[in-house]
Amino acid sequence: MALGTDVLYNPMHPSYAVDPYPALHRLRAAEPVHFSPLLKVWVLTGYADIAAALRAPQLSAAARNWAGYERFFLRPDIEQNTLDEMYKRWMLQLDAPDHTRLRALTGRAFTPRAVATMRQTVIDAADGMLDRVATVQQGGDGRFDAVKQFANLLPTTIISRMLGVPLGDVDKVHAWSTALLPSFSPAMSLSTLKAVNKTLAEFRTYFAELVEQHLAEPKDDLLTALITARDNDDKLNEEELFATAILLTFAGHATTTQAIGNLLSTLAERPDVTAELRANPALIAPAIEESLRHESPLQLIYRTTLEPYTVAGVTIPQGEMVFLILPAANRDPARFPEPDRFDLHRADNKHIAFGYGHHFCAGAGLARLEAGVAVERVLARFSSFAFDGPVPRREASLLIRGRQSLPMILK
Repeated sequence: MALGTDVLYNPMHPSYAVDPYPALHRLRAAEPVHFSPLLKVWVLTGYADIAAALRAPQLSAAARNWAGYERFFLRPDIEQNTLDEMYKRWMLQLDAPDHTRLRALTGRAFTPRAVATMRQTVIDAADGMLDRVATVQQGGDGRFDAVKQFANLLPTTIISRMLGVPLGDVDKVHAWSTALLPSFSPAMSLSTLKAVNKTLAEFRTYFAELVEQHLAEPKDDLLTALITARDNDDKLNEEELFATAILLTFAGHATTTQAIGNLLSTLAERPDVTAELRANPALIAPAIEESLRHESPLQLIYRTTLEPYTVAGVTIPQGEMVFLILPAANRDPARFPEPDRFDLHRADNKHIAFGYGHHFCAGAGLARLEAGVAVERVLARFSSFAFDGPVPRREASLLIRGRQSLPMILK
């Protein structure tokens, strides 16, 4: 089908960062299985097609199965490609049985029971951050950056505490984690690849030193559990240990930060929803789910074809990369009536913001807890909150839909 340029998938266009949904609606309607000539990848936008792809054995989570992998990730003038070494060991990039093995080792820390025990820890961390906000009642101007001073710090602090990272190192760990975001682009420049490799090397050295400290003085934390798995021959080698620690740190904050920021942004825009939540805090949980659907913080999951894969009558050849566009799936009118409307009382809200199938996000329960506590504490402590001036534009990113800053005024 010949398409006009208005329906080509171009996530780096400025208008896409502002509001991707009109373009995604047009693309889904015109060509739900689309080949992007700009990125040289296939793009799926329908809910049913994406849910099926996330469970399809013909599709692999490993980027190295993509025919273009070497062209974009391996450069002849880089002798030590740390990114390639990490990708081989990240759960996000593994299929069964390796994914199953590593998921079992880390998943124990994210069971519903384990997450429930962390509630007070998350509350204390959130309150500590909000204590530093000088509101009008306290003689301040109430200015507060909801992303930089809160949404960014809360998930980083919690996952760092789980891993046994000293409090004084949290900012450093957060900076490294943030610097890894460009590594998920299939169109990295050579300079970006070099910067990501440098970050990963520093990150690995840090965790190697932290492991030595934990060996000398074991603690009741996730990093000690991973060390024990390595030393007890529980099918975890040393490089997998470092790679897993780095991945957990990165994955533990990136999307949760934007989930919190997106929901606070929606509440500032929608005083009616804020009033409902104040009157009935039990609605905070469905508000989180609707926010995850309405503004999916993770923009895409990619898969590679192990063999020809047919979807919606189109056959994608072997060795191709397929982008599964989560915000398009979560606003598919075939699955969600009036998909562009934020509906606090939406029934059957089975979104796929955290993925689907075997690779469903292990930390989804923790992310929901952190987002819930964040909203609870803001509503409980402040009588009102509103944007402080024009709302900053969202980042132009393949991976994350969110903002680096969200200035607000709290009273």
